[in-house]
Amino acid sequence: MIRTTGMMMLAAMAPAPAGAQDASAQPQRVLVVLAHPDDELPMAPAIAALARQGADVAIYYATAGDAGPGVSGLTPGAELAQRRIGEAWCAVEALGVSTLLGAEHPDGKLGLAAHHEASPARALAEAFREQFAVSDLILTWGPDGGYGHADHRMVSALSTQIVQAMPAATRPRLLYVGIPAGSLPPVPQMAQWSTTDPALLTETIAYTPADLDAAKAAAACHVTQFDEATRAGMMPLFDATMWRGTVHFRPAF
Repeated sequence: MIRTTGMMMLAAMAPAPAGAQDASAQPQRVLVVLAHPDDELPMAPAIAALARQGADVAIYYATAGDAGPGVSGLTPGAELAQRRIGEAWCAVEALGVSTLLGAEHPDGKLGLAAHHEASPARALAEAFREQFAVSDLILTWGPDGGYGHADHRMVSALSTQIVQAMPAATRPRLLYVGIPAGSLPPVPQMAQWSTTDPALLTETIAYTPADLDAAKAAAACHVTQFDEATRAGMMPLFDATMWRGTVHFRPAF
């Protein structure tokens, strides 16, 4: 699936006005690579900050999230997929991002028989090769997948696999989002989430109160996945504990 409002892409492709700087001034092309709609939330204010600063940001969801009913009570399948894609669009637009990609690979199955020629992993890797070739910066899950989710881990592993094979001249930066050790939110739902030694989290993206508000609006979109209290409280909780004004990342290389 590919859909865009066109505004950001047209801006990136439009000819520079007279007196403008050369091509080095073109917007940074950022691709956020995730497994499911709602996976953007652990880095949501960073995405909003990049978009606000003029980066050409796209979000690639590998799946529609149709296997995860969350709090919806819906049966996994087409109706849930449609709902979650709608929630994804709500979230990316709240973050100021105009381009959503993907949502076409099977949810919960990215790791199955990954070495087979016709596997979901092989198909996803081909999609990544195409998108990474026109990206400057990739943001994705770390090897832990946040809390060990197999689809999250596969998205991280495949991103790493593709980027490490690219020539240095065209290789985008690859950053893994991370939670600094000692800053895990004190809630039972996150007790099993992985943390990272702060010394490894050498890249940060600062955000403003407006970016945090955008993240709150994105969280509010995911009605099928979280109850109302969780949607309202998640971003303030992350802001007060693991972010505190900056989202943290670890370089892959």
